[in-house]
Amino acid sequence: MTAAIYPANSSSLYDSIKKEPFKIPEDDGNDLMHTFFNPDREGWLWKQGGRYKSWKRRWFILNDNCLYYFEFTTDKEPRGIIPLENVQVRDIADRSKPNCFEIFSPDSDIIKACKTDSEGKVIEGKHTVYRMSAGTAEDRQEWIKCIKASISEHPFYNMLAVRKKKAQHSIRRRNSASAKQSLLSVKL
Repeated sequence: MTAAIYPANSSSLYDSIKKEPFKIPEDDGNDLMHTFFNPDREGWLWKQGGRYKSWKRRWFILNDNCLYYFEFTTDKEPRGIIPLENVQVRDIADRSKPNCFEIFSPDSDIIKACKTDSEGKVIEGKHTVYRMSAGTAEDRQEWIKCIKASISEHPFYNMLAVRKKKAQHSIRRRNSASAKQSLLSVKL
């Protein structure tokens, strides 16, 4: 027997999933090393900052449906993690850097991600877009291909998003019908 998910419940569940902070897991040093041992792709990319649009060179590792970035290849812990869930990747032209691409949310939502600040404290990312630049056009295309292969779509997340939009549309339609009824009663 399957329980039905009603719009009110699905909306609050959707909001809960969306608002849950993303955290770097506690680690003794071995688990993360295994994660980075045999990556799908790794290499240097330039990453554009979120608040300040400066470019910083970062070592990226693509593995387990996540894009990890480090300040140096010798770092044991990533400076940031971008889970590749419900995002897309595309070529993008940028006047300040060649060979750019970006990871973005198709709904312009904030991408659930985290990074460490200058004191080493883990903070939630606030990006709707992550823009990177590769060394060559070929390298850019290879990164895009590998990232696309690593992106995971969560049907449950998508179903909740669709149901939330339908519920909002239904509420707007009811409010509109109610407003029209009020106008008709005023005219009579």
